[in-house]
Amino acid sequence: MVVTAIANSTSVRDTVRQLWPEIDWIEDPQLREQVAETWALALERSTLKPKDLEQIPFTLQVPNCPIRFMEHKRCVVHIARASALFMQEFMGRALPVNIDVVIAGAILADVGKLLEYEVGSDGKARQSERGEALRHPFTGVALALECGVPDSVCHIIAAHAGEGDLVKRSTEAFIVHHADFMAFLPFKNPRNIHIK
Repeated sequence: MVVTAIANSTSVRDTVRQLWPEIDWIEDPQLREQVAETWALALERSTLKPKDLEQIPFTLQVPNCPIRFMEHKRCVVHIARASALFMQEFMGRALPVNIDVVIAGAILADVGKLLEYEVGSDGKARQSERGEALRHPFTGVALALECGVPDSVCHIIAAHAGEGDLVKRSTEAFIVHHADFMAFLPFKNPRNIHIK
C-alpha cells in the first residue's frame, strides 16, 4: 500500500475526518483506513483545497448550480446507506448487500473530481486539463487502487456515472449509482430549483 507523507500527516487526516465523519460508519478498519487514505492522496494531488469543496458546485453540467460539492457528496452517502440498509432488511435473504462496500463506494465515487476540477483565476470551478482527458471515475479508480481499495469498491467508483452503463453493476454499485442520480437529475430541470 502506498502511503504518502501527506496521507500520514495528522492535519490532513483531521481534514479528511472533518470532511467525512461518515467514514466512521465503515465497520471494517482496513477499508475505513483505505478510504481515508484515498481522500488524503486526492487532496495532496489536487489544486483544490478543502475549503474549495465547500464552495464549488457539485457539477459543472448545471449552470449556476446552487448545491456545493460536499453537500451533494454527503447527501449521496446518506441516501446510499439508508437504501442499502432497507434493501438488506427487506430483500437481504435473496439479495445480500455489503453495507461497508456501499458506504466506501459512495464516499469515494467522486474523489476523482479533485483531479478533474480546478478553480480558475476568476474564482470559478472549471474542468482541469486532466479532467478533459480523464473523467473522475477513471482518476478516482486510479487513486483508490493506489491506496489498496478493494475491487468491489473500485467497481462502484468506475460504474457510478454514465461509464457504468457499459458494465454489469454489482448490487452495491446500483445503490450508489441511483443515490448519485437521485441527488443530480432533479437539477437538470431548472423548474425544480428554488433557492432560499
